[in-house]
Amino acid sequence: MPRNLLIGGAAGQGIDTTAAVFEKLLKQAGYFVFTVRDFMSRVRGGHNFILIRFANEKITSHSEQLDGIVALNEETVELHKDRLTEQGFILCDESIAASDERMIKIDMQALAKELGNPRVAGSIATGALLRLFGLELDHAQAEAAMKEFVKEQYVDINIKAIEAGYGEVSPHYDSEPGDYQDWMLISGNKAVGLGALAAGLRFYSAYPMSPSTGVMEFIASHAEACGVVVEQAEDEIAGMNMAIGASYAGVRAMTGTSGGGFCLKVEALGLAGIAEIPVVVIDVQRPGPATGLPTRTEQSDLKFVINAAQGEFPRIVIALRNHKDAFYQTIRAFKLAEQFQIPVILLSDQYLADSSSTVRPYQIDPLDPFVGHATLAEMLDNTYFEEMGSEPKHAYKRYLVTDEGISARLYPGSKFGLVAADSDEHDEEGRITESAEVRVQQMDKRMRKFELIRQLMLEPEWQGSDRPKVGLIGWGSLSGPLREAVQILNESGDKRFAAIVFGDVWPLPQEMLHKLADRAEILIDVEQNATGQLASLIREQTGITCQHHILKYDGRQLSGEEIAARVKEVLK
Repeated sequence: MPRNLLIGGAAGQGIDTTAAVFEKLLKQAGYFVFTVRDFMSRVRGGHNFILIRFANEKITSHSEQLDGIVALNEETVELHKDRLTEQGFILCDESIAASDERMIKIDMQALAKELGNPRVAGSIATGALLRLFGLELDHAQAEAAMKEFVKEQYVDINIKAIEAGYGEVSPHYDSEPGDYQDWMLISGNKAVGLGALAAGLRFYSAYPMSPSTGVMEFIASHAEACGVVVEQAEDEIAGMNMAIGASYAGVRAMTGTSGGGFCLKVEALGLAGIAEIPVVVIDVQRPGPATGLPTRTEQSDLKFVINAAQGEFPRIVIALRNHKDAFYQTIRAFKLAEQFQIPVILLSDQYLADSSSTVRPYQIDPLDPFVGHATLAEMLDNTYFEEMGSEPKHAYKRYLVTDEGISARLYPGSKFGLVAADSDEHDEEGRITESAEVRVQQMDKRMRKFELIRQLMLEPEWQGSDRPKVGLIGWGSLSGPLREAVQILNESGDKRFAAIVFGDVWPLPQEMLHKLADRAEILIDVEQNATGQLASLIREQTGITCQHHILKYDGRQLSGEEIAARVKEVLK
């Protein structure tokens, strides 16, 4: 049975470190861990909290119910005590004036002063949590976890603080650890960054914008070891143009932002489209428009990124569904960008970006000629060179019209000819033209890529009954909550619920969608936006209509429990 813990307080009270150490200890004990962060856009004050869910089985969503609360201030008690089960506990300092029979008060401040450092109160709480949830205190594991999050000179005193907290309480729950010690615990943003490095990223440029900044921070922290140039650009426009320039010059390049920053990148996105320069862009969504809710989550950029930039050109849009997807789909994005010489847009969101999950260690094929190569030059199809030999037999044409719409791509400095690129319409050699005939030839050439791209789009994942009465449709980070919702619904009734969750969203894969529409009597669209953007896209592309919508756009993620409850309301 999963356990659900909330650690809450004001910004600056150390809830991040307390949560990070505790989830690390849970993972080391063998639990599957799923952590969600909810924080305000401020450095000090306000109310922040972190939800840690753990079990001896896989978890795919956060929960509305709480088995325990760590309250670093009174506001946390008042805001969240109604979510606490009758058997739950509220762990807090003696100074908290709130009253509840489920409160377990420890004089953490006094204990911390006795230990010689008032800032170790969070470690005292960590020790108490271990005991309350029935976990053994393993000193070696505690030391290893602490070394990741505090400076070396403070490790010993924090270990003593954990020991002190452990001795202050009695077990509240029984412990049933799992077997996930050897799995990874990683955030969505870090998984994207790791996927980019595995794909051979050599240039990352971005302007810091939450909640995408974590991608840049992770890549920057490994840049020297991995041979990556990370450029904190002066603005979003520069970040996009730098990535395009680096790709044109022959290295794998990527840029990242959130929706507001993507707005500024749009003109340069069109440049990548007409110049046929591969580039990967990640949009980590947050509620808009304008500044919106900068530290919250939403899925409101879908139709925007599909249609962004004036004119028409092929692109691929991939929504990341979970922490596994974030790694493997990022690698795939680079492959697709290079194969079709187009921009590939990854859609994440704050919920996935800032949450952490246990995942099976990522695997990459060491024989894959793509993964880890330093430059695009190493990935060029040598057929072109073999045909030409040491001396070119004809002039190189960067935009040669081909049946598939894909021209041989060289990089600047090639002995086979000038590698032209331009934002104007151009002929096969890359020279600017206003010829109507050439314009049609080049447009048709670029758009022909769509036919091949459609063949490579991955169908959505199917969850639940093979013969559903009710079909749910969602995309991106709703994958986990929808999976749990389907499980709850099927366990509570006639077991005739299913869901499909899109990862590849543009071009829209349709086989699984038609299968669900043919089998289910009722289709319900589930999205984190106000207008049902995926449902609208589905209707536009296929004529399939969802009879009902479950939408949420307050900046907070739908849980599996909430989706299940709202489905039941719809069916009434």
